[in-house]
Amino acid sequence: MKPSSSPTSPERQYNVRLGLILFTIYLALYLGFVLINALNAQLMETIVLAGLNLAIVYGMALIVIALVLALIYGTMCKPEPIEPTAAEATDQEEST
Repeated sequence: MKPSSSPTSPERQYNVRLGLILFTIYLALYLGFVLINALNAQLMETIVLAGLNLAIVYGMALIVIALVLALIYGTMCKPEPIEPTAAEATDQEEST
């Protein structure tokens, strides 16, 4: 049996690129949160919204943004073509 050497489908390449872009966006936002905490922790105590401090608002925003990015990925992701299994490929070869 030959090893499978199928090239990566354009759909998979698109999905991987989209995932990396969305991950990079989230990583940048999370890095901002970490850097503020590391370099200027007092800033996180600043009241910014309805009596809540920046740490709470930023942390909750990170959770909401993660969910939104997951929905974006799920919506924009392209289905990959279904490759026949080895058994199905053998059955097709025998029937022809």
